This record gives sequence, C-alpha cells and structure tokens, in this order.
Amino acid sequence: MKIAQRIGLVLFALGFIAFIGSLFTSTYTLSNQLISDSANKGEQSAILQDILKNVVDKTYSSKWEFSSKISYEIEKINEFYRSQEEWEKVIYNQKELLFYLTKNSANGPINQEPSLWFLLTFGVGILGAILTNAFSYLGHPGMKNNGIFQSTWKSRGTVGVLLGAFLIVFYILLYWFPHYIAEWALMLDSLSEFLSGNPSSQWFLYGFLYTIAILTMGIRFIKKYRHNKYQMVRTISVMFFQTSFAFVIPDILARLNLPAYDLKNIFPLDYSLFFEWRLDEYLANGFIGYFMLFWSISLFLIGVPVITYFYGKRWYCSWVCGCGGLAETAGDEFRHLSDKSLNAWKFERISINAVLVFAVVMSLAVIYAYITGDNNLYGIDTYKIREWYGFLIGSVFAGVIGTGFYPLLGNRAWCRFGCPLAAYLGIVQRFKSRFRITTNGGQCISCGNCSTYCEMGIDVKWYAQRGQNIVRSSCVGCGVCSAVCPRGVLKLENGTEEARLNDESIFTFGNDGVLKLRDDLDTHK
Repeated sequence: MKIAQRIGLVLFALGFIAFIGSLFTSTYTLSNQLISDSANKGEQSAILQDILKNVVDKTYSSKWEFSSKISYEIEKINEFYRSQEEWEKVIYNQKELLFYLTKNSANGPINQEPSLWFLLTFGVGILGAILTNAFSYLGHPGMKNNGIFQSTWKSRGTVGVLLGAFLIVFYILLYWFPHYIAEWALMLDSLSEFLSGNPSSQWFLYGFLYTIAILTMGIRFIKKYRHNKYQMVRTISVMFFQTSFAFVIPDILARLNLPAYDLKNIFPLDYSLFFEWRLDEYLANGFIGYFMLFWSISLFLIGVPVITYFYGKRWYCSWVCGCGGLAETAGDEFRHLSDKSLNAWKFERISINAVLVFAVVMSLAVIYAYITGDNNLYGIDTYKIREWYGFLIGSVFAGVIGTGFYPLLGNRAWCRFGCPLAAYLGIVQRFKSRFRITTNGGQCISCGNCSTYCEMGIDVKWYAQRGQNIVRSSCVGCGVCSAVCPRGVLKLENGTEEARLNDESIFTFGNDGVLKLRDDLDTHK
C-alpha cells in the first residue's frame, strides 16, 4: 500500500509539472475573424479591428508581449474616447476580452491536442492525488496529541509557505490576469461544452479545480476520520453539494439558457444577488427566474434563521458551503494554525461584522439605484461601492487571503474574519439557537487537542476545563474538537434552549492551581 501511495505522489508531481509547463508551450497569432467574433456589436468589432491592425497576423512567442501589445492599443483608444466623452465606444470588458483573444490565438500542442494534454495534466494529477489519499493514514485513524498548540512560523514549514505562495499567485492571475492561464481553460473546452454548451472560461476552470480539490482531498479526510461517522457523513455532504449544486447544475442551467444559479449560495455571501444584471436576468426568464429570486430571498430571510435555530450554523458552514468544504478537505492539514489569542478574537468580532455591514450597505445602495435609476446616493457613486466591495471582499479577502493564506493563517481565515453570511449565521446561533457543544469538565485531562485543532481559533480547552457549554458565534460545528478528544469530553447537541447558556463554571481553579468542583454547588440536587 505504501508503494501505491508513493506511485501516487510521483504521478501527482509529474501531472503538476506538466500543468505548469503547459502555460509555456504556445505561440500567439491574432486574426481579424477572431476580433469580429469577440465583439458583441458591429461597431465595436470595427473599432477593435482598427486599433489592433498592428497586431493582427503577427506571431508572438511570448504571452506577455502579445497581451501587453493588445492592452496598450485598447487603453490608448479608450483614453481618446473618454476625452471625447464618446462612452458608447469605450471598451469596458478588457479583462474578459484579453482572456478570450489570448486563449483563441494560442497555437501549439495544447490547441492541437487538448484532450491529450488534459490527460497528461489534470488526468495524471488527479489519479496521483486519488492514489496518494486513498492509501494515506494506513495506521490508526484520527489525530495524535503532537503538542502543536501555538501558531508559529516554524510549524507552517517550507512546503506550506511555498504552497501558500503558489495559491496567492494563482488567485491573482485568476481574478485580474486570467489571460496568463488561458491554456488551462483551453484544455477544459470539451468538458465545458458538454455541460454548458459554451467554451471554458476562467471561472469554469476555477470551478473544476475547486471541485476536484474537494473530491480528492475529501477522500483523505474520510480516511483520516474513518472512526467518526459524523465526520464521514458531513464530508460526503460537502463533496455532493460542491459537485452538483455549485459545479454541474449551474452549467446545465446555462445550457438550457437559464440563469446559471448556484441554489445553495445565500446572500450576503452571494453579494451580487441584487445587481441590476442579476435582477434583469431573473425577471427576463419568467417563472423559473422569479422562482430563483424568490428562493434566494427566502433562504436569507426564512431559511437561515429557522434552520440555524434548530441546528446552528453547522448546517451550512460544515455541510453545504463550498468555502467550508474546501477548508475542511484541502485545508484540513492547516487547521491547527488558526490564531487562538484573545487579540485575534477581538479582531475577528470587529472584522467579520464590519464586512456584514459593508455588504448590507452596498446591497441597499444597488437596490436604490435599480429602483430609482439614480446611481448617486448622498453624493456617492453606488457603482463604486459595489466595485470596491467586489475587489476588497469578493476578490482580495475571499480569494487571495481566504484560500491563498491557508498555510499561513489556517484554513478558515475567510470564514472566521470575513464571510458576511457566517456573521449572520453566527448572530442567530449565539442568541437564538438550540445548538451547543456540551462539555464534561470532570473528564478533561487538558491535553489541548480540542483547542489545537479548532480551525475557528476557539480555545475549546478553556471551556472544557470549566464544564461550560460552547455557544460561540464563530463555531461552525465541524465537530473535530469532539473527534480528537481522547476522553469523550465534548458533544455536539441540538437540545432545548433551557440551560444552553451556562456562563457559570462548574469547575474552577483553586489557590493551589488544581482544578476542582466549585464549593457553592449542592451536588446532591
């Protein structure tokens, strides 16, 4: 079995090398036909053909030189049209246009044999990951008490830092320079056309990689926690919801010329819900569109408070959410890096609630603009508000920091410090929910496993030693603290609200530093 695991590691390494190397295998030649196909309007097609006439039919060996030349020419003509206030002629979708032109101008082995390169990169890498993870954790399941309690730079390791750097670079390219990874999307054209009927975009590429990461690393997680049914079932749940609701179903809807909607994505995490293009798309699709809009609003207003009342925020954060699914599977190896300090907790409460307020204000502003047609709200451009939210929160925080910093800040940095939906769920869980983690302080041996592996930075041991229930708004109910406890001290419950908040410690520390039962308790009652 160890041989199979090593073979898997070799295959993954080979697939990854081919994956990176594929970005440097093409030359680029732009044609007038491609320019014409890329423009939605005939007028813009003529404008593009005119400004890119010095690029057409020339072969570039460098992707950087090719894209830089196109960007320079487009920006030069845009400056002219802006100065003349001819706004209808300005080319706004430069990022998408450059990605399209780069991808379809590529000449080389990948556009000639995309299926073969898909097998050599994605196929070999996925096979290697499956073999590696399927034969991992061959000994006892679960975690051992390895003494890692505080987050230190040393505990991250060189591999973790390099992985973090790779993820950060990947997200920067994905969000702002997708043309540099056009070959990866080119290899997925057949799969994208099969599902949605459209060529692959950078977002289809991202969804595919996201789903594969959850599926392959989910195998590893299940192997690791095979002694705990709760962990196995919830991991299968996030694997299912990511594959079906987040990846396959939206593409099938697009194939049917319906809004490509992720039915499990809830406002305000789904911050574009009230953008005019989304609302227009829903309203233009009749009954199906109205249903999708009704479903989205109902989940936010009714679904979240009702389900969270009975089950806590774990029903979404640990069973359904794609962000949580990636954190629990691909990010599981970094869960012990979450900062458990008091300062981190103070910052967390300010940060996540500030993002929630930002999301609500931004949404109210865009709703106002949609209803009134006036983009100016108290002297503020509503378009700029949503633009800054999309950049700062939707891209930088949720993407670059939220995932790229897994090996640096732990696997739930976004869920803990930035997710507005997690903040909303947490408020309900903290003040009106049946969910709690109960503790049996008399059995706690202070090993620290629970605190070490709490991805949300909760010092679980502090509560366990005192016999206090844990009802923190940040707790996502992943149950790992219970799974790694050697004494069965912790238990996830959905009981009645009575005695849910037991702020008074059952146990306390005496003057000699020994944990003991409080003197004022009548143990005979």
